[in-house]
Amino acid sequence: MHDIRLIRENPAAFDAALSRRGVASVSKSLLDLDESRRAAILAAETALADRNAASKQIGAAKARGDNAEFERLRGLVAAKKDEIARLEEEAKLAEETLRNQLMSLPNIPLPSVPDGKDEDDNVEMRRWGAPRDYDFAPKEHFDIAEPMGLMDFDAAGKLSGARFVVLSGALVRLHRALAQHMVDTHVDRHDLTEVWTPVLVRDEAMLGTGQLPKFAEDSYRTDNGWWLIPTAEVTLTNLVAETILPADALPRRYTAHTQCFRSEAGSAGRDTRGMLRQHQFEKVEMVSVTRVEDGEAELERMTRCAESILEDLELPYRTMALCAGDMGFGARRTHDIEVWLPGQDRYREISSCSLCGDFQARRMNARYRPDAEAKPEFVATLNGSGLAVGRTLIAVIENYQLADGGIEIPAVLRPRMGGASRITAEGRLA
Repeated sequence: MHDIRLIRENPAAFDAALSRRGVASVSKSLLDLDESRRAAILAAETALADRNAASKQIGAAKARGDNAEFERLRGLVAAKKDEIARLEEEAKLAEETLRNQLMSLPNIPLPSVPDGKDEDDNVEMRRWGAPRDYDFAPKEHFDIAEPMGLMDFDAAGKLSGARFVVLSGALVRLHRALAQHMVDTHVDRHDLTEVWTPVLVRDEAMLGTGQLPKFAEDSYRTDNGWWLIPTAEVTLTNLVAETILPADALPRRYTAHTQCFRSEAGSAGRDTRGMLRQHQFEKVEMVSVTRVEDGEAELERMTRCAESILEDLELPYRTMALCAGDMGFGARRTHDIEVWLPGQDRYREISSCSLCGDFQARRMNARYRPDAEAKPEFVATLNGSGLAVGRTLIAVIENYQLADGGIEIPAVLRPRMGGASRITAEGRLA
């Protein structure tokens, strides 16, 4: 959420920054609401002062037997009471309207973010590894795993419908090995704290990280009001909601392996085959909480944490700086990591790491105190996939496919796979 005081100080700069994200000028409407709110508050305070003054004079009028003045003052106090209630309601309505409008606006991109409207304007930062050469035509993941009998979309369709999958046997073990490697690496090598969180949350948690109110249709809500998390960013970031942290508690770096749920609203017709875009999936999430001035360095650190998993797996990837028009709602800068999928002959997103600055912290009222005597300041929050487990499984299946229909197991995962070096075309570990 944005700070109205900063908009007051430089409305033109605010409009110019949001225009990079395709948002038309909004500062005037925001400042008009702010002026109405402040005017109502001032009028209510003035009316309250008048009422208090009249209340003090009532006793004196009664004491000196001035019934006319006594009745006039009584009427004035009653009128001021009604006026105060009306003005306070006006101020409350203006405050709620202003807050709702501020909460519906996306974050402001950093100056370093490339200009652009969509993914075609994203800028490649770096590239690692080279796609393998195959002496056969590479297949997509479902054309490899379904014949093994280890990936079943029909069974999932009977249970739940489209965009679900049933995995079994060696493929489930490979999926689990990937998640375990990610979490262990982030904890042991990258010094993140592993956290286990609920996957059902209240409105406040979704509001705090920006999923509500704007993107309600992208998530699932239960009949009793809980939301299924679209990512553990929601729970991990909200661990610091409504808190004031000491300076020496920063940075905080968390990781969690959770189930995630997305309605995929607006994605009709996209990636309908296979398990690239599912309603239910697993992800290892990373969240950092730090000082605002440390945010950009922390973003690069987080990006490297995610990249290192792909390097462990020897999967080619490229890292992209998203343009202003392609970034997510809460981001000030985003790095997307795209893994090479030979079956599709293209790079596809496998991780997105974003710096949100104090945007989420203002929504959650998450602050820290620079020193014992200092006024609390808002923290900066960051989030990133480290990685999406299902998409990493897809990348392993496609990059490690064998001519005979089997799948080689990446060397780093073999100890977690009972020492097996491949999954045969019949779906067995060997």
